[in-house]
Amino acid sequence: MALSLLMLLGLAGEALAAPRTMRLDYYHTGDATREVFSLDRIVLEPLPWPGNPQKAIDSTNLGKYFFEVIDQKTGGAIYSRGFASIYGEWETTDEAAKLTRTFSESLRFPAPQAPARIILKKRDKANNFKEVWSTAIDPKDPFIDDSKPPDAGPLIAIQNSGDPATRVDFLIIGDGYSVAERGKFEKDARRLADLLFATSPFKEERSRFNLWGLCPGLCPAAAESGISRPSTGIHHRSPLGATYDAFGSERYVLTFENRAFREYASNAPYDFVEILVNGKTYGGGGIFGLYSTVAADSLWAPYVFVHEFGHHFAGLADEYYTSPVAYTPPAEKLEPWEPNVTALLDPANLKWKGLVSPGTPIPTPWNKQEYEEYSRAIQKRRAEIRAARQPESVMDALFTEEKQHETAMFAAEKYAGRVGAFEGAVYEARGYYRPQVDCIMFSRNDAGFCAVCRHAIERVIDMYATR
Repeated sequence: MALSLLMLLGLAGEALAAPRTMRLDYYHTGDATREVFSLDRIVLEPLPWPGNPQKAIDSTNLGKYFFEVIDQKTGGAIYSRGFASIYGEWETTDEAAKLTRTFSESLRFPAPQAPARIILKKRDKANNFKEVWSTAIDPKDPFIDDSKPPDAGPLIAIQNSGDPATRVDFLIIGDGYSVAERGKFEKDARRLADLLFATSPFKEERSRFNLWGLCPGLCPAAAESGISRPSTGIHHRSPLGATYDAFGSERYVLTFENRAFREYASNAPYDFVEILVNGKTYGGGGIFGLYSTVAADSLWAPYVFVHEFGHHFAGLADEYYTSPVAYTPPAEKLEPWEPNVTALLDPANLKWKGLVSPGTPIPTPWNKQEYEEYSRAIQKRRAEIRAARQPESVMDALFTEEKQHETAMFAAEKYAGRVGAFEGAVYEARGYYRPQVDCIMFSRNDAGFCAVCRHAIERVIDMYATR
């Protein structure tokens, strides 16, 4: 499998010289007040490391967590990356205050040639990274698992732009596609990839990406079409375990089956992953450095795909704040680590001040009250539609009505199109600010990414791909 893939890439000589991809699987256990880490296993994935050895150290300061691979002899960092996790979101929910849960998580990195130590850090209350766990790795350990993972079927080269070490490797993997729907997956993957790369700055940077697809309609095949939606009594055992209703949010799609996800994904070179779920009910999700998800057949899939990929790829925060979410607000407002939201604790040193449009006041006034009154009325109708289990077409009609109204509303804003600091972001009506009045991280309108989000995306592309 590995050799045939290298031949497909046309990189057999170079790739065979690259280190293998190592993965550390671990358990993350805790509640709202404590957390514990424990080693599960160390795996050697079948393919060479796809990353650029010249860009092994992460200097972006993104993520709730951060890990380093440290050479034990020299004490120098071999590799590092910031990331977020399902646990990191879950610990902010009401459930975390009531019970303890365990989540499987993974760290991937180029396999070290000598003994190393993995150091895991988490942001403290001042947003500084502090060590929370470490474990040693000896590459000669006989218990390192180099067995062949489950076959995920042939790799689909949606776009092969060159050596994985010099490109962003983006994997689209499906869940909930039956054997009869194998062709549908590939069509869905190509259609949505084209939509992402019709959006700036991905549009201008497409040649710096490799796009791969793993077709679950071949192997593994879902026994049933679709994924779980527990709130409506639907439970499916799809290969990747994707499900609606994550954290009690009917639209939030995640998989909690980390091992299955990692095993199937290891059949492809990847830096970032989209899980394409086979269904039309509005939904998706995105976690920085983990994966993003989207319901492929939803009328709003183009928006959800791009929005959620923004979370996964560049650590962008949600800028909306009137939709219900499962998270509890923080006790005090700290400056968020995400690049597109701010607590504006120091207006003179706004984190994106270099992009602020001349003559724009900080904070920036906008018709906030009018927007909130309209949006909350929409959210009430949305909840009623779901409670009554009305057809998805009814929800689509509501969202279309909302989009038309908001597009006209934002076009009339005095500071429309300008970068400033507009109050209302990251699920909070007060105290947090977003860069522009509208952005794909704020609404389902056709605004695309704002200037600050585009800048953040470009920075991540530069960390993985050469020009």
